[in-house]
Amino acid sequence: MAASFASLPTFSFVNSSRFPRRRIDSYSSRKPLEVRCCSGNIRDNKQRGTFSSLKECAISLALSVGLIASVPSMVSPPNAYAVASPAIPDVSVLISGPPIKDPGALLRYALPIENKAIREVQKPLEDITDSLKIAGVKALDSVERNVRQANRSLQQGKSMIVAGFAESKKDHGNELIEKLEAGMQDMLQIVEDRKRDAVVSKQKEILQYVGEIEEDMVDGFPYEVPEEYRNMPLLKGRATVDMKVKIKDNPNLEDCVFRIVLDGYNAPVTAGNFVDLVERHFYDGMEIQRSDGFVVQTGDPEGPAEGFIDPSTEKMRTIPLEIMVTGKKTPFYGSTLEELGLYKAQVMLPFNAFGTMAMAREEFENDSGSSQVFWLLKESELTPSNSNILDGRYAVFGYVTQNEDFLADLKVGDVIESIQVVSGLDNLANPSYKIAG
Repeated sequence: MAASFASLPTFSFVNSSRFPRRRIDSYSSRKPLEVRCCSGNIRDNKQRGTFSSLKECAISLALSVGLIASVPSMVSPPNAYAVASPAIPDVSVLISGPPIKDPGALLRYALPIENKAIREVQKPLEDITDSLKIAGVKALDSVERNVRQANRSLQQGKSMIVAGFAESKKDHGNELIEKLEAGMQDMLQIVEDRKRDAVVSKQKEILQYVGEIEEDMVDGFPYEVPEEYRNMPLLKGRATVDMKVKIKDNPNLEDCVFRIVLDGYNAPVTAGNFVDLVERHFYDGMEIQRSDGFVVQTGDPEGPAEGFIDPSTEKMRTIPLEIMVTGKKTPFYGSTLEELGLYKAQVMLPFNAFGTMAMAREEFENDSGSSQVFWLLKESELTPSNSNILDGRYAVFGYVTQNEDFLADLKVGDVIESIQVVSGLDNLANPSYKIAG
């Protein structure tokens, strides 16, 4: 069994029927954790893993976030250190815009490109989702307007889009534009035939073309990783993995394959570490170790170590906290955005999609991530992307893009049969799994 991480503070949650009581904490495999609610109930949690607590949050600000973001309000733990500045962005940031909850959209906007023309094609196609909230076939009139707007933007901005392709990817990019044009014509035919049920699958298809067009605008890896991390496994681009989980005691679901897109453009060290462990088959046969309605977590190996022991060094491999902020060319390493005083900074990979994947770590050691990972079982209806109170505190490095809804069905003891890289392995630099020993 794994050794415990840091000793844990006890939290008191605001006892309100309006908000679910969910823990944001790290926890131990050796000691039961007492979670004390205001009503005085105490329960033990013996699941393994680590998930660091928020260190401080004034009650008034926490309640504001709870009202806006639908997250549980908290009282500061008694042993948390105090800071003069607020631990969360101010409310004006929280209400500055609508949330982006779709993992595909978050991944598209996270690409290191600046091409306004393709973004003007992307947006109305994504807005089809909102158009479909209209009841019945009346929604199709709005869908038609979305598609025609996207098509106009494509025709008007095609030269700018083509000019944005990396030189080595221009041929492929032009092929994708043709597929996108054909796909939008197919969508207009679907609208004309009044086949509402066919809209979602076609929307997903054409947005896939948009995403691939945008990826063809990225010319190599855009920056140098700091020297102290340069020899670690690095994902210089993106990779896709399939995680197959054997599900116990569920008559409706025996096993499920979750597709996960890992983003090395914004988290090369964190994503590279994970891909390297996947290629070592580190997670194959491992159980789900936490599932509490808030997160699903795994990655704590058998034995005394809390993370991956590199056989070449016989020491636990740890990685730094890694956060990419909008407008910056390289990630911040080793510090939370709170510690850096960047309370209004916008992260490139926000905790806003159900199935957001991030690296767990010790409570007070930012650079203690190793192999334990978690998926967030939450999406915000009101909080704008980049304003979740977890943003800037944990290293997000990917999103579940297929079957993410089934994450909520996973239970402690369900087994990860395998995780396999299905694309992007060639983007992994310094793969340690190839080193004997």
